[in-house]
Amino acid sequence: MKIDLTDTTSSKINKALVQGRRAIGTPAVGMVLTLVIVTDEENAYDALKAANEASREHPSRTLVVIKRVSRSPRDRSKARLDAEVRVGADAGTGETVVLRLYGEVIDHAQSVVLPLLLPDAPVVVWWPVGAPTDPANDPLGSLGQRRVTDSYASEHPVRELAARAAAYTPGDTDLSWTRITPWRSMLAAALDQVTCEVTSAEVEGEEFNPSVELLAMWLADRLKIRVKRSASSGPGLTAVRMETTCGPIVLHRPDASLATLCIQGQPDRAVALKRRETSELIAEELRRLDPDDTYASVLRYGVDRLDQAARTEGSASADEPSESSESSEDAAGKPAAKKAAAKSPAKKAAAK
Repeated sequence: MKIDLTDTTSSKINKALVQGRRAIGTPAVGMVLTLVIVTDEENAYDALKAANEASREHPSRTLVVIKRVSRSPRDRSKARLDAEVRVGADAGTGETVVLRLYGEVIDHAQSVVLPLLLPDAPVVVWWPVGAPTDPANDPLGSLGQRRVTDSYASEHPVRELAARAAAYTPGDTDLSWTRITPWRSMLAAALDQVTCEVTSAEVEGEEFNPSVELLAMWLADRLKIRVKRSASSGPGLTAVRMETTCGPIVLHRPDASLATLCIQGQPDRAVALKRRETSELIAEELRRLDPDDTYASVLRYGVDRLDQAARTEGSASADEPSESSESSEDAAGKPAAKKAAAKSPAKKAAAK
């Protein structure tokens, strides 16, 4: 069931929600949380589709906030709110309200959303694109216990991680971190099978994929080792190689679906490690509403330390050829000196 409201208010939207529930025969509210999606018109469909699929596991009231661009000064001075209320089969297992804001009300979106929040229920705010630099201090972000961003959708994904670290507040998380959950589980399980010490590691993946940096920082932070970041053609993460005192451990995924785990002294094993849809990522984030301390620790480690380790390794490798060339020059110089010493007596004899 869909109810369209033009130039409306929050109180009229609440009345429409009650009317819709009564019309489909479910007057009670059975939602467990409120999911606020802040997006633009271009990405609204995909975000709403993912939220509806995630609502099968987490029935929620979904509020989609779309800030429309006003093209003229007259339109920017006027405030208008249009809404589309969806209940029943059109909203998955929850309720959906699509809010389109025009004019001055764009700067006061929190005043529109606040009356529509479910009472005594947690609030999760999700920015599929265009997340603020400091989500916790954003007017809409301050309404939520959890704030979900996606640095992969930004223009400079790796640089975005540094901004997330500088503005981190307990309750922040990022879908780039959620994407590597299966990788972290698989690597932890692999290390549980051996009694060796990890000496170094290498993480390989797409060049501008922040999940690769996050996984490398997680390994460096947890194992206290040097981790190298390598670029590949993708898709996403492609391989993790760990050097241990008992031999290498390699987790390789060339086709984005099936990976191979190789442990020294054990047969190779095929493991399912497919790239997950956005709906699965959101459903995972909605399972826990407490702060993610591991994510905070990884952010504090910093991308700069990975770059510094790479530069240190690069300078060390650059020094090695110079040393070898010097040794080759010395080796070449010694025979030359011997030849010169052998020829000099002949010259002296000729002179005599």
